[in-house]
Amino acid sequence: MKHIYAFEDLKEYEKYKDIIQHFSTRLGEYQDVLEKDYLLLDQPKGIVWTSAEAATTVFSDIPIPAFTSKNTIYITPDTANWRRLFVQQLDGKDLPHIERFYEELSENHILQILGHELTHHSDLFLDDFDDEREDGIWFEEGMCEYLSRKFLLTEKEFSEITAVEEELVDVFSGEYGNRSIDQFGSGSYTSSLSSIMFDYWRSYLYVKHLVEVRFQHDILAVFEAYHQWDQEGRICSLSEYFELDYS
Repeated sequence: MKHIYAFEDLKEYEKYKDIIQHFSTRLGEYQDVLEKDYLLLDQPKGIVWTSAEAATTVFSDIPIPAFTSKNTIYITPDTANWRRLFVQQLDGKDLPHIERFYEELSENHILQILGHELTHHSDLFLDDFDDEREDGIWFEEGMCEYLSRKFLLTEKEFSEITAVEEELVDVFSGEYGNRSIDQFGSGSYTSSLSSIMFDYWRSYLYVKHLVEVRFQHDILAVFEAYHQWDQEGRICSLSEYFELDYS
């Protein structure tokens, strides 16, 4: 997997080179886990390290500066920018404890975002990532969040981000909670940031529930059920197949 540096000048690259090296080392360790246990057979062609501005205006028009396109991951290592973005998703709601959490977000959380993008390349997922996907998108997104958080965050960080996103789902349910999780991304990236992230928060929490409660921490058993849904012809939505009693 090649590492490409797309910064406007050498000074900007120098600013981030140490954290990029740290992230690259940790990502390699996580990649080993995915290859050993989660059917990562073909890694991405490369990672393009760039600024938040370039990620969201030059390489794409997606408002989130981490994404995969044509088998290449694009991401900014700019922790300060990520902190501002996560505060922005609160839409100005009076949540000082969550705002403070995001303002102090650790570099591990940025590494985890990179891990999320790598996890998409696991062959345990049914649909090719770049294909037009309609069924069960929430499962892939939620599992990418769950696995990358489980292996790249500390236990404390994992518990904290889970509690934060549980609260955010409660806070924003009045605005976005009437849509089914099977409609993940229906508003795509034309919606507000909080609307986009609401689907990610729920997807992660649903997968965490499946893994830790329904399947008693057996991640591969969850994947087996997911594959069984596909083998049986996807005769109902994935959330119905898992008998999730919430939208």
